[in-house]
Amino acid sequence: MLNLHSPETIYDLVLCGSFSITLILGYIMQRTNFCTMGAISDYFLMGSLTRARQWILAIAVSVIGVGALRYFQLVVLEDSIYIAPKVLWLSVLLGSLMFGVGMVFASGCAGRNLMRVGSGSIRALVVVVVAGIFAQMALRGVFAVIRVNTVDQVFFTLPSNQDVLSILDYLFALGPLAIFLFTIVLGLAMIAWVFSEKKFWTLENCLIGLFVGFCIISFWWLVGNFAFLEEDPNTLEKAYLATNSNRLEMVSFVAPIAYLLDYLTLFSDVSKKLTLGIVSIFGMMFGSFLAVQLDQDWRWQGFTGLPDLSRHLIGAALMGVGGVTALGCTFGQGLSGISTLSISSMIAIAGFIGGAYLALKYLEKNN
Repeated sequence: MLNLHSPETIYDLVLCGSFSITLILGYIMQRTNFCTMGAISDYFLMGSLTRARQWILAIAVSVIGVGALRYFQLVVLEDSIYIAPKVLWLSVLLGSLMFGVGMVFASGCAGRNLMRVGSGSIRALVVVVVAGIFAQMALRGVFAVIRVNTVDQVFFTLPSNQDVLSILDYLFALGPLAIFLFTIVLGLAMIAWVFSEKKFWTLENCLIGLFVGFCIISFWWLVGNFAFLEEDPNTLEKAYLATNSNRLEMVSFVAPIAYLLDYLTLFSDVSKKLTLGIVSIFGMMFGSFLAVQLDQDWRWQGFTGLPDLSRHLIGAALMGVGGVTALGCTFGQGLSGISTLSISSMIAIAGFIGGAYLALKYLEKNN
């Protein structure tokens, strides 16, 4: 008989839940062309804020949802990397700038390239593999040594957690209810800005922001509540099952690619196990595959020439190193992290936008 309370069963259910949520994400994002880099390029090149408004709507929904999870004590946000009192501002800024440049050179962020793999892009597959290799080097290799001994040494530590809510609570002793109401007001203010442009009022624009926001909330609950063990029977310490770090992890698409490569190359090592990050990679690709199959738009895609190949290789390398250094990609920091109103996530978003802007200007000048 299946024991739903056993760690082994919970582990498997978390993997299934992670795959299902990211499958929905991959499907929706492929069908609607939801893309962070696309939102940035649309604004800088065409002055359009439509995809940026989709992105802000997703953030607004997730901010309110995560605020509710926090208020009702369904997740312990302090167990995530996003709101730790130590703010590695230089690492996050430099890494996000690198990632921003890289995602433009590589024709999309890590998540976008995973979706393109699902739609038949060999070019995207090369980008994903190279980004994963460089992410491995940034996690435990040569770039990790450089990172830890340089930019990671530049930080400041707050007397509270680094999310805006904790800072306000520390300064003004607002209490949980006032903090929750603040998240609702802030989320509604963002939603009001999103819908201030009547051209945005289409069913697709509304649904994409809502669905992505709800997927982020669902992932927070899945890992922060369902996967949480007060006491792991193996270590007698609290644990988050099916994670790589044993901490509260969220959707991100750079470090998990490195973990996937590690898992595949060391498959015979029994200590290597599937984690929610690894199955999320497959979820994104399979969701995209289903979307293009429905549209009958699946086709092989390759590089147009050596300059195209070189640019994508450079972009992939920058994304691999930058995504790890910034503690997350445009989805990990730009959507998952910002749902906590983390200072690091705000710095990262500024870096993603700045890096993408510099890369767009460079390509515009040299093409």
